Amino acid sequence: GGVRAAAAALTLLSFLSLADAVARWREEGRLAVWLHVPILQSGFAAAAASQGFDFHHAEQGSSTLTLWLGEGPSRLPGYATHQLGVAGAVLDESTGRVLVVQDRNKTLNAWKFPGGLANPGEDIGDTAVREVFEETGIKSEFKSILSIRQQHKHPGAFGKSDMYIICRLQPSSFSISFCQQECLRCEWMDLQELARTKDATPITSNVAKLLLYGYREGFDKIDLTMREFPAVYTGRFYKLYHRELPESYRNIT
Repeated sequence: GGVRAAAAALTLLSFLSLADAVARWREEGRLAVWLHVPILQSGFAAAAASQGFDFHHAEQGSSTLTLWLGEGPSRLPGYATHQLGVAGAVLDESTGRVLVVQDRNKTLNAWKFPGGLANPGEDIGDTAVREVFEETGIKSEFKSILSIRQQHKHPGAFGKSDMYIICRLQPSSFSISFCQQECLRCEWMDLQELARTKDATPITSNVAKLLLYGYREGFDKIDLTMREFPAVYTGRFYKLYHRELPESYRNIT
């Protein structure tokens, strides 16, 4: 009982303090308030809600609430709306074989490229290389982006939008040691066979045909390569993915 009474008193105190603060911010002409609530003080969220705050997002140790004080609908940006998945099409150019896996926990055992979700702050190519190694034990190097799939209201993304990027990778090792927890099977498959088989996911079949075209006619016809540039923010860089520019265009000043 004492704990509940203390908690109620604390919530009342926070309510009164926050109410005064909100009134002051309105008088000062503030447009919006961002309120960060540590997880061990989550009770303050109720006091904030009573003042009109809404949840904006939550991470491991805290939640963030917002209150729009300006006129009209809130113009505050939403939180992240997409998840990013990356797969690696590892092609051994000396044999024309590509690395494929079958997921252990799927009802349909279809061939696909190994991959998974990008970590925060992780570049696309690094995700592909990491996921391929974790699933198959194969080491590889990022060469290009081959394809991008966009999907909305994705059940595997908590109903949010999903971007799935398939990269072309070049292997630097060839002995498979696949993850038994994630993969049912893993093998090097002839690229022509993968392009023709009915036992592959639709996106894998389409990208296999694209990869076969590049393998036969030149990867410059299919690759989106990467270049790195300094960002406007000091000490930071960004990566730009596009078809390779001829030298004469690249050096136009």
